[in-house]
Amino acid sequence: MVVKDKNVLVFGSGISGEAACALLLKEEAKVILYDGNDKLNSEEIRAKIEGGDSESLEIVLGTLEGDRKEELLDKLSLVVMSPGVPTDLPIVNEMREKGLPIWGEIELAYVFGKGDVLAITGTNGKTTTTSLLGEIMKNYAQSSFVVGNIGNPYTSIALQTREDSVIVAEMSSFQLETIQTFRPRVSAILNITPDHLNRHHTMEAYIEAKENIAKNQTEKDTCVLNYEDDVTRVFGENVKSKVLYFSSQRILEEGIYLENGQIVLAMNGEKTPVCHVDELNILGTHNHENAMAAAGMAAAYGVPVDVIRRTLKEFQGVEHRIEYVAEKNGVVYYNDSKGTNPDAAIKGIQAMNRPTVLIGGGYDKDSAYDEWIDSFDGKVKKLVLLGATRDKIAETARAHGFEDIEMADTFEEAFAKCVENAKPGDAVLLSPACASWGMFKNYEERGDKFKELVNNL
Repeated sequence: MVVKDKNVLVFGSGISGEAACALLLKEEAKVILYDGNDKLNSEEIRAKIEGGDSESLEIVLGTLEGDRKEELLDKLSLVVMSPGVPTDLPIVNEMREKGLPIWGEIELAYVFGKGDVLAITGTNGKTTTTSLLGEIMKNYAQSSFVVGNIGNPYTSIALQTREDSVIVAEMSSFQLETIQTFRPRVSAILNITPDHLNRHHTMEAYIEAKENIAKNQTEKDTCVLNYEDDVTRVFGENVKSKVLYFSSQRILEEGIYLENGQIVLAMNGEKTPVCHVDELNILGTHNHENAMAAAGMAAAYGVPVDVIRRTLKEFQGVEHRIEYVAEKNGVVYYNDSKGTNPDAAIKGIQAMNRPTVLIGGGYDKDSAYDEWIDSFDGKVKKLVLLGATRDKIAETARAHGFEDIEMADTFEEAFAKCVENAKPGDAVLLSPACASWGMFKNYEERGDKFKELVNNL
């Protein structure tokens, strides 16, 4: 699509929106950046956008109503949605009714970018798998990029890509809602458990968004799926692409699996040992699954096993995901701030091998906490709760017979209670099972605060 001299609306002024504006300005579009928050400062936004001083960028803030709205909608040729903006807002429905093409930031990047995309989604494990596959590709391809939900918008690098580039992309359900032609050479769905139901409303809509990752793939492409996840296993029976399963529980005829702690790749009738899980630097079965998914995607793309093996052994893990911080006074501190939903936080608890004082709670994403509480399984000795969900979690914990709970009003107070209750030989784990919003900008800021408090002990 040619956007030169066309009026394009970018909806949402976050990091993705800013990067989308910069790409469109380079392509000589007339860009209107719209955000419903009238408290934002348009000059500050403009300063963050590459090429933002151009006369071709207009910034519109606040509610769109009446003639102002009609005038704006009538002149548009394309709308680009930022992932944080719900696609069922009345204004977005009006845009659809007018027949306007509505793209996501991912679709925009894909249309203007070059090279092959290897795309990963799933409720948990995306960032670790994306980071690991990104390292494999760095060791294999001359030109590689890691983009998407990992904090580096695809649009920010799309115009730097070449025909021989490999783009490793972490895709959230929000990003996958708005794709049109986006077609990865290799895709992966790691797992699907309830998350973001406040945005998607139903589990069916959430699953559909995730499954969009393979929607445009053909029999020339590959979709890597978790055999042990009921949703993804069944999905594999209905996709157009080739399917490569991974499993931590059973030996597969074709796929990638664990056998006596050894990761084995079975492809085209050959079985190749990749490495033993004891040679990895990342803890827990869920991380062994992430390693298998990354290795399977790389193998499906044609990367030699020796490159995969070397990278798996070198990979040090991801910040804020069961990250060892320090040992202070005989207590080990782990930062799992990326445990932003119950299923992710269960993985954090499963990786602990000592009595644990746990910090939980935060923003309410309409999650249920029963399975998380059940996973404590004698490991968690005390639960310190804070944020909007603390009463809901406490009630669930007591209903499941877990009584050792303390409440905190601030993050610092929660941390101090953990220090007070942890004895030499214990662990303190930040793995909140909730988003950080309302208290922090994002989970990274929350994790950095935790590390700062630990290092100041």
